[in-house]
Amino acid sequence: MADAVSIFMSIGLSEQKAKETLKNEALTSTLKKAIEQAQGLLGSKSIDKTAGTLLYNMVTRLKDSNRLSFLTEYIITRKITSELQLSGALDFLKSHPQENLDRREFETACGVGVVVTPEQIEDAVELIIRKHKDQLLAERYRFNMGILMGEARTALKWADGKIVKNEVDMQVLHLLGPKTEADLEKKPKAAKPKAAEKDMTIEQVSVENGQATTEGKSLMEQLRGEALKFHKPGENYKTEGYVVTPNTMNLLKKHLEETGGQVRTRFPPEPNGILHIGHAKAINFNFGFAKANNGICFLRYDDTNPEKEEEKYFTAIREMVEWLGYKPYAVTHASDNFQILYDLAVDLIRRGHAYVCHQRGEELKGHNVPPSPWRERPVEESLILFDRMRKGMFAEGEVTLRMKMVMEDGKMDPVAYRIKYTPHHRTGDTWCIYPTYDYTHCLCDSIENITHSLCTKEFQSRRSSYFWLCNALDVYCPVQWEYGRLNLTYTVVSKRKIIRLVETGIVRDWDDPRLFTLTALRRRGFPPQAINNFCARVGVTVAQTTMEPHLLEACVREVLNDTAPRAMAVLEPLKVTITNLPAKAKKEVQVPDFPANEAKGSHVVPFSKTIFIEKSDFREVMEKGYKRLTPDQPVGLRHAGYIISVQRVIKDGCGNVCELEVTCASSDSVEKPKAFIQWVSDPLQCEVRLYERLFLHKNPEDPAEVPAGFLSDINPDSLTVIERALVDRSVGKAKVFDKFQFERVGYFSVDPDSTSEKLVFNRTVTLKEDPGKI
Repeated sequence: MADAVSIFMSIGLSEQKAKETLKNEALTSTLKKAIEQAQGLLGSKSIDKTAGTLLYNMVTRLKDSNRLSFLTEYIITRKITSELQLSGALDFLKSHPQENLDRREFETACGVGVVVTPEQIEDAVELIIRKHKDQLLAERYRFNMGILMGEARTALKWADGKIVKNEVDMQVLHLLGPKTEADLEKKPKAAKPKAAEKDMTIEQVSVENGQATTEGKSLMEQLRGEALKFHKPGENYKTEGYVVTPNTMNLLKKHLEETGGQVRTRFPPEPNGILHIGHAKAINFNFGFAKANNGICFLRYDDTNPEKEEEKYFTAIREMVEWLGYKPYAVTHASDNFQILYDLAVDLIRRGHAYVCHQRGEELKGHNVPPSPWRERPVEESLILFDRMRKGMFAEGEVTLRMKMVMEDGKMDPVAYRIKYTPHHRTGDTWCIYPTYDYTHCLCDSIENITHSLCTKEFQSRRSSYFWLCNALDVYCPVQWEYGRLNLTYTVVSKRKIIRLVETGIVRDWDDPRLFTLTALRRRGFPPQAINNFCARVGVTVAQTTMEPHLLEACVREVLNDTAPRAMAVLEPLKVTITNLPAKAKKEVQVPDFPANEAKGSHVVPFSKTIFIEKSDFREVMEKGYKRLTPDQPVGLRHAGYIISVQRVIKDGCGNVCELEVTCASSDSVEKPKAFIQWVSDPLQCEVRLYERLFLHKNPEDPAEVPAGFLSDINPDSLTVIERALVDRSVGKAKVFDKFQFERVGYFSVDPDSTSEKLVFNRTVTLKEDPGKI
């Protein structure tokens, strides 16, 4: 080890850097080879620090070890002398993996032999300064100097960056002179756009502490073309970390022949639970990326664990994908490929990359698993044992098939196949061995010619195993890209925890409107386009984001404000008799479905001597700031054209107000009141369910916040059921999931529990807070 440290220090590495390098066996081996090759070229001369630094940086970034001696020669012979040239060289090699390179083309791409004189730098900078002179004189040192540097670097690609910057600084100083006090004052912040200007634009969000700052970008804009810097179909090899083999280009050529260069993605859920809000982002990303780039997206069920899969989950998953507005190009199953996957596993054993292991499940848990004593067993022996596994000659857990590889998280030899004597939902008892995710995922992607395998960030540790397995079997290798998970506060989305909530009777089922499963959100009345808008506002971020529920609710309000027709309802009715109307007086009142745009239609409600108002809209004692009905203050009735004034307050035996006697006057004949309230006459009696957050704390799964566990954190007021709410008759023919705004109350949706005798409404979200509603 000491010798290796000395060797690495001899090329300019610090002692600490040299020791850190030794921790990576592959890097150590490659760097030693590069140093040996360099010394062979130099003879008795030593490697100077500049060349040594370039050698080290080259080795850490080079993906194709076959190019090691080629690049080492260019560095040692001083044809490549800067980081900029090295980056150009590495980029060229990544995009030209073929064996025979055109050296002239290569040298042009990385600036070999190019000399940029001080005069050229001065002239180029002078032209750029002249171009921006007027704006520089106007804004002085508040001008974005990065623009000047960017244009200078473009014009002087191979010039030394420090020299270019010094020239830019000097010429700016010559033009503007030294900074004045005015130049040193802080630049005023630009005014934020008003919320009303957002309209229905889907926006990208950078999230800080659960809050969102928006930059207007549609989902399609975020996902289209170059926006994500993803590779183009067939150019997989240009991706950082992609492993190129001698057969890669042939496989990519065949892939392009089969797909025509089309973008192909997939959404691969396990059919063992209901999709939740986090899956909505995955659906939008996978289907949206394909749609934005004129591609196709498969819905592929990862059905490799027969113990947990049920038909209801298959059905619900597809239903939710289509509810969000996406149609799969094809619906496939991992189980479609069971025979192909088995044949590939046999091939993997034959190639010496897999073996049958007798270590038990408990021995394989964790990251410090001892190496298997069966790792080097003969290939023929593993083939015979794997065949016996297939024929059911071992007990569950007795043997597994493991792959000979180390994952990025340090886990060694992941399991490829295990035994399960459970009939499969689709294949019955044809198989008793089933492939794992680590084995199945990349191979199904390869079989379906997927171009972009989009996964959440936790699968990043499996990227190397993804590439390894495809290359070990010499099959087409797609590219795995990772993005950040979407989480919400005040909820749980774990399947196991939702099952606990159902089993303990805290919630009714997976679609209880207090949950954040997609079926629950649909039942509560969340429009699919609002969920899609929310996912787009979160943005296609690499970092995991945890959002507040109110941000999702804001997206819901925006959609429902434009799509939910208005109706009038009172949740806690107070009877009102209008004494100056005849007993049989009855008229029809025209109510606009959308008061802000009456052209979108209207409905008719009856108006008679007896009406009902909300109890909270009357107070017997006047209070400061209260604008609604009191014995001394009249109030208007929305849409009716009447103002009512209290004549008599009637109370029950307990002293509670149970009825009001009022008189009415045309709104044209009296002074305009301070407020107008909703009312109903000859209404429908309905059940209304009001929902609040299910949990009291932001993070119910965090022991620091909730030491007794998430089941102890249930909000006792998360559901309020009003049995005898009154709603105007315009909703009488509403169907399940129809949505309304009950004026001044909130947005509501018809629940599946509704019958022909009684409608049931779920409150979707409240209205925005109205400062006038006191």
